[in-house]
Amino acid sequence: MDRRSILKRGGIAAVLAAGAAPAVHAQAAVRWRLSSSFPKSLDTIFGSAETLSRTVKALSGGKFEISIHAAGELMPAFGNVDALQNGTIEMGQTAPYYFTGKDPIFAFGCAVPFGLTARHMDAWMEHGNGRKLMDAFYAKYNMKSFSAGNTTTQMGGWYRKEIKTANDLKGLKMRLGGGLFGETMAKLGVVAQNMPAGEVYQALEKGTLDATEFVGPYDDEKLGFQKVAPFYYYPGWWEGGAELEFFVNTKAYEALSAENKAILEAACNVAARDMTSKYDAVNPGALKRLVAAKTQLKPFSKEIMDAGFKAAMEVFGEHEAKSPEFKKIHQDMRAFQRDQILWGRFSEYRYDSYIQSVKL
Repeated sequence: MDRRSILKRGGIAAVLAAGAAPAVHAQAAVRWRLSSSFPKSLDTIFGSAETLSRTVKALSGGKFEISIHAAGELMPAFGNVDALQNGTIEMGQTAPYYFTGKDPIFAFGCAVPFGLTARHMDAWMEHGNGRKLMDAFYAKYNMKSFSAGNTTTQMGGWYRKEIKTANDLKGLKMRLGGGLFGETMAKLGVVAQNMPAGEVYQALEKGTLDATEFVGPYDDEKLGFQKVAPFYYYPGWWEGGAELEFFVNTKAYEALSAENKAILEAACNVAARDMTSKYDAVNPGALKRLVAAKTQLKPFSKEIMDAGFKAAMEVFGEHEAKSPEFKKIHQDMRAFQRDQILWGRFSEYRYDSYIQSVKL
């Protein structure tokens, strides 16, 4: 087995055991900068970038280092795609749907309403056509992508008042993460606001926002939304599994040696798996704490879910009519999703339904 295969498949332990590190040490030092769209306080999402940096340094014996910068340090939270396109930085960590103002296709790199779950997204990206299609699109911005992890299915957000029917959404000023969800909610009468996570608490407290969605119990608890918006709804039907991405400037990537490319890919895989599994581990405890602190946990009604689905399909249809590239990617994703749903009926869905009905 060659050194690159070892790096891609085996992780740090396999690299050291195989004696790959000394050869890597002989290479010239590489120093990159990564700008994240997230604050350091979010140790789940921002932590993925930190894991990447540690792993790259360990695998390369310190010859390849990536310095990590939180939102606002090098540039604003939503400035990293422009910086990557211009070659100002080598890497970024972000949610691609933050950039749908540039092109709605960005949303498919993260999450779309009634889209893929974390497992399905990973499968589509790495073993379906997802990564190939998205990287062809990202090439217009001088960058390529690697997964930074997935939040798993998100919550439906925090509201200052109860949302019993679709009519209750009309006129609601809501912070939305971005993407096609904003257009979908606009059809339901919501006034969409896109702002960094760090600015949301004060907006809710002052009443300039009526609601916000972010991620899920663990991150939301850290941001303190439960103190200013008591109603917590589920599920986040617009983010069945939100994918975070590491974006890499194409020129910087191509300048790497074969070994360093393999190190970077392996480190991204480590970071992505760590982030997704961490969310699954920490969300249950956070949800228990929120409920114990009098958070009012409520499901969206079927009426609201149906209204959201109808609006979302209208949005997809409108964009398909305008963009053949959008249509190609959307239809590919939906075909993959249909197969995953079919398989799930005979595997996890049936198992989950039963295991939730018995006392463990």
